[in-house]
Amino acid sequence: MSAHADNHAHDDDHGHHHKETFVTKYIFSQDHKMIAKQYLITGTIMGVIGVLMSMMFRMQIAWPEEPNVLFEALLGKWAPEGVMDADIYLALVTIHGTIMVFFVLTAGLSGTFSNLLIPLQIGARDMASGFLNMVSYWLFFLSSVIMVLSLFVEAGPAAAGWTIYPPLSALPMAQGGSGMGMTLWLVSMAIFIASSLLGSLNYIVTVINLRTKGMSMTRLPLTIWAFFITAIIGVVSFPVLLSAALLLIMDRSFGTSFFLSDIFIQGEVLHYQGGSPVLFEHLFWFLGHPEVYIVILPAMGLVSEIMASNSRKPIFGYRAMIASILAIAFLSTIVWGHHMFVSGMNPFLGSVFTFTTLLIAIPSAVKAFNWITTLWKGNLQMNPAMLFSIGFVSTFITGGLTGIILGDSALDINVHDTYFVVAHFHLVMGISALYGMFAGIYHWYPKMFGRMLNKNLGYIHFWITAVCAYGVFFPMHFIGMAGLPRRYYTNSNFPLFDDLANVNVVITIFALVGGVVQIVYLYNFFTSIFYGKKAIQNPWKSTTLEWTAPVEHMHGNWPGEIPHVHRWAYDYSKPGHEDDFVPQNIPLKDGEEELQH
Repeated sequence: MSAHADNHAHDDDHGHHHKETFVTKYIFSQDHKMIAKQYLITGTIMGVIGVLMSMMFRMQIAWPEEPNVLFEALLGKWAPEGVMDADIYLALVTIHGTIMVFFVLTAGLSGTFSNLLIPLQIGARDMASGFLNMVSYWLFFLSSVIMVLSLFVEAGPAAAGWTIYPPLSALPMAQGGSGMGMTLWLVSMAIFIASSLLGSLNYIVTVINLRTKGMSMTRLPLTIWAFFITAIIGVVSFPVLLSAALLLIMDRSFGTSFFLSDIFIQGEVLHYQGGSPVLFEHLFWFLGHPEVYIVILPAMGLVSEIMASNSRKPIFGYRAMIASILAIAFLSTIVWGHHMFVSGMNPFLGSVFTFTTLLIAIPSAVKAFNWITTLWKGNLQMNPAMLFSIGFVSTFITGGLTGIILGDSALDINVHDTYFVVAHFHLVMGISALYGMFAGIYHWYPKMFGRMLNKNLGYIHFWITAVCAYGVFFPMHFIGMAGLPRRYYTNSNFPLFDDLANVNVVITIFALVGGVVQIVYLYNFFTSIFYGKKAIQNPWKSTTLEWTAPVEHMHGNWPGEIPHVHRWAYDYSKPGHEDDFVPQNIPLKDGEEELQH
């Protein structure tokens, strides 16, 4: 192992002799720390677009058919006299879901923190391939640009839901958003998948090959375990979505019928036959369900690290945490059918998917109980990163409980495609992953930018976001159980749902306040880069290797020799030591035993 590190160190020293220009340092950088910042800022911009869309369609649901000046200004011909067109409503839902799931929570979260932390926490100079790392970011950037450009297509952006089920996505003539907008969506996602695969392969090779001397797999921080397993899930499942997208392009442009059969449009019989839209569902959800864990596992890793550091205690059940990550990774690839209980699936097959779905609750519960036990009787440091970590555990548990209902085929049929589903996956995946991302940003901001974020603005950001998140998604469970379907741009045609109109107004007010308060975070983030208090080397008194590197960024992370590792990553409050933390690079004392929980 050390041979790899030494070779890497030699290469790095050799590379120090040429002067970096602005372009090689900030734009086409091969330094993992700079690429992490590029991912974060691109993901943040995409997140702002995604949240603005959600605020627009929430206003439409709360006050349907009422003229809105904002709609007229932002949507133009899609909002004649300020009233939102039905087609653009579905398009906004589609692009919002796509941006948040893939561009913010997958690339923004995993891309940022895998890049930042993998080399620093395993004791490497950089990623295995800096060039591939740079290419993966720029492919992500290109796919983001294409996705945003699809919003300006004359016939409208893709409007088949973020799951893009055929036939709406397979027939260019089906509706406005099925034309050029859908084609751009598919091109963007194909490039995004290429980016994701390059990044994932790089992360896997780096963790396996470039660990410093003494950094065995059982001394890795849980963050690295989470990123490593996430990358493996991505390599296994993303190619399946790529194949589905390519087959869909062939159906759209080359007359094949993989996903189309016996289609009638306005009484005219189309020539397609023999295909099955349910095949597309299988291919999509074979990625779509592991995707949930590609999003949530990095957040789990970040939260584990932050909780141990801010509880001043070793993480509880280190090996059980690793085992649960591995179990989640395996089970996540064999549960996709629970998204398809209403697709006419054989009831026996449905019962198999119900069993595997309920099984995944076990490793998830192991993690939840271990986090709670880590907090128990700890010396808690309630900074913004810790608050977001505790918020993560809260939303993960509350969102996960409703997953038990949706994972049962007999119960799921009653609430499928209602707001109950929206509430469930936004809490367990969307809000939880965002909390993990915010926790990571507050905790590792000093490492990224050499400055501290304003703690008081962080408190404002957390408390208002936390109240609004539950204010939005908790009531949705009840309107979902009352039968309110999702993706309808207005419910005013159904007298059955008139009593729920006021609940939708309350949800929308919480959503608007929660969206606006993100301005506090954005202000804090961007002003602190230039005006924040300068960070010391180890502001949180943490034990992992990244805090042994100097604050000043240098390509190579450590001047001179890479630190060697002598202990696991969670020696907090260990008897026999003066400080309440012992960094991993400090040798064991005579007679001292290494802890391994």
